[in-house]
Amino acid sequence: MTRSAVGVRAELATLADPADVPNLQRFFKTGPGEYGAGDVFVGVRVPAQRRVAKRFADLPLDQIDELLDSAVHEHRLTGLLILVGQAGRAFSLRRPDEAAQQRIVDRYLAALRRGRVNNWDLVDASAEHILGPWLLDRPRELLVELAGSESLWERRVALLSTFAFIKAGDASTTFALSERLLDDRADLIQKALGWMLREVGKRIDRDLLVGFLDEHAAGMGRTALSYATEHLDPAERARLRKL
Repeated sequence: MTRSAVGVRAELATLADPADVPNLQRFFKTGPGEYGAGDVFVGVRVPAQRRVAKRFADLPLDQIDELLDSAVHEHRLTGLLILVGQAGRAFSLRRPDEAAQQRIVDRYLAALRRGRVNNWDLVDASAEHILGPWLLDRPRELLVELAGSESLWERRVALLSTFAFIKAGDASTTFALSERLLDDRADLIQKALGWMLREVGKRIDRDLLVGFLDEHAAGMGRTALSYATEHLDPAERARLRKL
C-alpha cells in the first residue's frame, strides 16, 4: 500500500458509486447559493471512508494536506478522519507529545483558514477531536476568535470544539460562545448552538441548562431553542419556548 495521498484517492475511487452522487449533492446543499455550493462528490459513504482512513492511519502530514486541498469532498473528509485518528493517539499518550499535538492542531487550523474544512460533516467529524482536547487545559481565546469570524465554518468549529469540554464536565465556554452567537441566524449555527446547549443539559446538569435558557431564551432563534429544549419534559419545554 502506498503511504500517500495518491494511494488514498485510488482506494476511494474503487469504492465510489457515481449513482449516489446526486443524492450526496442534494444532502450537502451543493446547489448555487447553498452553503456547499460547487462541492464535488464521487459517491463514497462515510463508513467506507472510515475503513480507508484506518488503513492509512500513519499517513504523513504533508500527504494529509494534499487530501485536504482536494476539490473532492470525500478526499477532504478522509484526510480529516486520518488526522483525527492521529490526534487521538497523540492526546492519549501517557506522556503527551506536545510537539506532535501542536503539529496536528497547526495543520488543522491552516486547513480551516484556507477554507478546506467547509461543510458541516467535515466540522463535526473533527473539531471536538482536534481543537477540543488541545484546548482543554489551555486558554480558549482561539475559540472566541473563531466565533467572531465571517466564516460560517469557523464559527461552527468554535461551537463544536466545546463538545470536548462538555464531555469533561465544563459548560463555561459553551455558554460564553452561545451568548456571543445568540443573534447568529445562520441555520447551521442555530443547530450547532442548540445542540451543544442540549448536551450541557444531558451530560452535565439539566438545571444549569434551564438557568441559561431562562436568561437567554427570549433572544434565541427558534431553531436553536428547539434543539436546546428537545430533551426537557414537555411542560418545561413549552414554558421556555413561550419566552
